[in-house]
Amino acid sequence: MNAPILVTGGTGTIGRHVVPLLRAAGHPVRVLSRRSGRPGDGVTHVAADLLSGADLGPALSGVSTVLHLAGGAKGDDRATAHLARAAHRAGVAHLVHISVTGADRVPLAWIRSKLDAERAVVDSGVPWTVLRAAQVHDLVFTMLTAMTRLPVVPVPGGLRLQPVDAAEVAARLAELTLGAPAGLVPDLAGPDTYGIGELLTGYLTAAGKRRARLPVHIPGRAGRAYREGANLARPGKTLGTRTWSAFLAQAAAESRQKD
Repeated sequence: MNAPILVTGGTGTIGRHVVPLLRAAGHPVRVLSRRSGRPGDGVTHVAADLLSGADLGPALSGVSTVLHLAGGAKGDDRATAHLARAAHRAGVAHLVHISVTGADRVPLAWIRSKLDAERAVVDSGVPWTVLRAAQVHDLVFTMLTAMTRLPVVPVPGGLRLQPVDAAEVAARLAELTLGAPAGLVPDLAGPDTYGIGELLTGYLTAAGKRRARLPVHIPGRAGRAYREGANLARPGKTLGTRTWSAFLAQAAAESRQKD
């Protein structure tokens, strides 16, 4: 019988796609969260706290591979360090980690925490794989929804994104998780690059909204990095196939059905 794979963030946007893929490959899956959930069809839930490191030992018992998807606005470096150390103590054979494109090039605190999380994986002593992915469609959609709640929408000049489909990120992560440790693999981004203004225009059209816009300048080193495209995928990247336009059309249709 295959050893269980531990997935952190297994109920999140990407995790909801990854877990069924790992199960279809014949692996039992443990989903780690702060509160345990209901088991079902080869999936069990274990409770542990990544930020404090509490209860990680039992969660990792008997696990051969860990897929680390859990993340947030703060504390990713600390949480990943706790997980990496615990994985080493447990004798885990492969630690797979998702990071963000530009992790080593954008001088913002939350981006630096992503890079520090990568370093925790690399320095863990556990054979590892790291995939840097662009922002998934769902996250960009949520961001635009929040922006357009304001009567006047700030539009950062020079900011470009490469939205990628969550299911395609999940498929790549499943492939990496089931394979041998591969180190830092090529970045994964969507097939097209958009300025934030273009994304906003498409969203407003699909949602049937009108908003005034206020161009804003991102100051300092971070602004310069974004204008230079430091947040975009590195040369040699892998590109997804599902476009932002296709995702947006489906999301808008589903939103109208709910209304």
